[in-house]
Amino acid sequence: MSGHTGIPSPTTTAQAGPERPGAALLRRNGRRLARLGPWQFLLRPRLTLLCAVAALTLALLAAAVLPLGPVDALSGGLWPAADPAAATMSTPGEQAMRQMIWRDIRLPRILTAMLVGAMLGIAGAALQTLARNELADPGLVGVKEGAAVAVIAVAVFAPQWASVWRAAAGLAGGLAVALLVVALARDLSKVRFILVGIGVSWLLHAVIAVFTTTADIKDVQTALVWMAGSLHAASWRTLAATAPWAVAGMAGLLASSRAADAGSLGHGVAAGLGVNLRRLYALRLLTPCLLTAAAVAAVGSLGFVGLIAPHLSRLSLGGRQLALLAGSGLYGAALVLLADSIGRLAFAPLQIPAGIVMAVIGVPFLLALLWRRRDQL
Repeated sequence: MSGHTGIPSPTTTAQAGPERPGAALLRRNGRRLARLGPWQFLLRPRLTLLCAVAALTLALLAAAVLPLGPVDALSGGLWPAADPAAATMSTPGEQAMRQMIWRDIRLPRILTAMLVGAMLGIAGAALQTLARNELADPGLVGVKEGAAVAVIAVAVFAPQWASVWRAAAGLAGGLAVALLVVALARDLSKVRFILVGIGVSWLLHAVIAVFTTTADIKDVQTALVWMAGSLHAASWRTLAATAPWAVAGMAGLLASSRAADAGSLGHGVAAGLGVNLRRLYALRLLTPCLLTAAAVAAVGSLGFVGLIAPHLSRLSLGGRQLALLAGSGLYGAALVLLADSIGRLAFAPLQIPAGIVMAVIGVPFLLALLWRRRDQL
């Protein structure tokens, strides 16, 4: 006996196009399944919207600080049609000078500040996840100082080397120091890891101090300005030499974000999900060293970016790895851009290196974190 039961068959359901149970479950959990050609990935609309707003805000901030400075690079020189009166009052030489300032000085400096800030922010987030320690930062565990010592050595003893080789030397120095700190601390999840890193950092500071007191005065002046984290020498060449390292490091961390989420659940759970923990830990240790070394080779020592940016990202976007990395990159870019703009404009014509401004911001932040964890020290 046959008849209409009122329950649609699978064929009827597929033709009617109702929401699949899996899609409904994803929707209830605040996720969406997106497709890009042969690839599929899950999106969280709220987090995606927040990241898009943060990226737009960062772009507007960069556009806002671009015309600021002793010479108005946008007044009548860059777009004469936008202000015909100003254009007619400017000589061709003045217009060419403004275009040169905008194109060759300010724009590469702003882009370099954002790129380096994103690199340091993402490196800090990855290192904090690896160590399961919110105090972990490339500058606090000696990676930044190890890279700085290596880059200074290359700059002094082999100045003819290209910037890309200086970044490679910084990678070797930063990785060597990171492995030394890990070997001495024996446990990344405890505060001892941070304390050992700070001790090694001060030892490397002493090495740098020996250089500054014995080297030629010209080399010392150049090294001191570079070590302060100054972006005054940023150029298109600097940006081009740094970008490949940034792309490689960020791609590696983003590709391993799911495995890192599984790793945060514990060794047993991660191994049960098929995560190769040894490979994951090696990648998560090597990649922050790569990003930090490339940043140090580009603009010198910029501290506290990798400490502050991940905390701001967790407060606004949560602790999932993909969102944490994206947010840390955006916050890190904004922090360095703001620090460089404040140092460039607040005391003009005197320019304060961005590293000094970040230290003024970062030291109270570090003390607040240490106070929160005072019972664990």
